[in-house]
Amino acid sequence: MFPIAIMYYYGTNLDNQFAVPGFWPKPEQTNRIPFEKDEIRSELERLRQRRLYLRDKRLKAEGKGAGDSSAGDS
Repeated sequence: MFPIAIMYYYGTNLDNQFAVPGFWPKPEQTNRIPFEKDEIRSELERLRQRRLYLRDKRLKAEGKGAGDSSAGDS
């Protein structure tokens, strides 16, 4: 009887027992795939700008780190 009771306990009301609030993103929070030509162009431009920004940021950080270490050695 004990295994049946355990299976019944864990098998009923699963939505409330094992649900983690806020785990799945809401539909308005998900990325929407662009299908129109203008939307695709604007999304590609946005991604390009983001990539260039992160690249510049990384290069500045690498340049700053390399400059600090060479100045400390002298």
